[in-house]
Amino acid sequence: MSFNGLGLHLGNLSRLSKAQTRSISSENPTGAKGGGGRHVDPSHGPSRELGTGWKVRPCTQIKPGETLVLADVDGPGAIQQIWMTPTGNYRFTIIRFYWDGEETPSVEVPIGDFFASAYTNYNTFRPIDSLPVCVNPGNAFNCYWEMPFRKHCRITMENIGIEAMTIFYQINYTLTDIPEDAAYFHAQFRRTNPLPYKDVYTILDGVRGQGHYVGTYMAWQMNNNGWWGEGEIKFYLDGDIPAGKSVRDSVAEYGGGCYPTICGTGTEDYFCGSYNFEDKTTKTYREYTTAYAGVPHVVRPDGCYNANTRFSLYRWHIMDPVRFQQDLAVTIQSLGWRSGGRYLPNMDDMASVAFWYQSEPHGRFPALPARDQLEII
Repeated sequence: MSFNGLGLHLGNLSRLSKAQTRSISSENPTGAKGGGGRHVDPSHGPSRELGTGWKVRPCTQIKPGETLVLADVDGPGAIQQIWMTPTGNYRFTIIRFYWDGEETPSVEVPIGDFFASAYTNYNTFRPIDSLPVCVNPGNAFNCYWEMPFRKHCRITMENIGIEAMTIFYQINYTLTDIPEDAAYFHAQFRRTNPLPYKDVYTILDGVRGQGHYVGTYMAWQMNNNGWWGEGEIKFYLDGDIPAGKSVRDSVAEYGGGCYPTICGTGTEDYFCGSYNFEDKTTKTYREYTTAYAGVPHVVRPDGCYNANTRFSLYRWHIMDPVRFQQDLAVTIQSLGWRSGGRYLPNMDDMASVAFWYQSEPHGRFPALPARDQLEII
């Protein structure tokens, strides 16, 4: 265990370190030592009688089409914790992370999905109580994924919506040496709406290099009646998919003849639940949130404008990371039931975020869907 400021836990919290703690917010947008509370704004009404050093710039507005640089930090160091609470449409606010001067992001995800909260908005709240992500009243997004970088870290937030939004944020990081075997954090968003009949949903594909998969978030809308979660998750590792081939062109479901190294037994099983997530007493879906897995939000039909059931689901592979040496692809089936005791390939609205660490460089991500294709409708 390194004691250079990374990976602290209760067992080594008392150990001294030469790491330097820094923090970025609207009050100190560069994170510079002694750089907080310096903003001057005579027009700021609440602080007009108090002046510099008081609460003058606690938040930042992002206009439609604008991109705000949240962090621009020289390394070596590591992001250790992020807190933020945004307004606006969470699917129209895109967060991106760039490591060590790379041109394409290692993280590109709508902000709600990044914090496992696709179906919440500024006016709703669902708590999440997990180790790497927690959501507290009211819509306070917290992230504890460790994110080391060696040369540089750049974090941006883009507003692709049609209205201005406001962001309160705090990014806490350390400046310290980074171990040679520390990998880079990645997160990739995908959405298919609807999933074509007899298709398999792709969570992740095209990953090359060495690393480990650490989490899945899914925003899943049912488009059929009945139980929907018979589908299996599958991890294709280190040559399970031929080089240069996509997982869709290779897997056995499409006649490609390729099979996974890791194969789950059902959707609720993968998210560490069982038997349909059902509360047998009430005969309804039961929400839950735990350290490593949960279904924190079930959006239920209301007999009027909310016509579909929607599920927000997360599974963090913290104690059981899926390690790969060369390549990785991940899929999940969407299966329900039909007459005659047969599986029904569903045509659901499915979105996901895959979280993993790997050595750089990483492969270019698929293009993020346009605004209308991102919108939850």
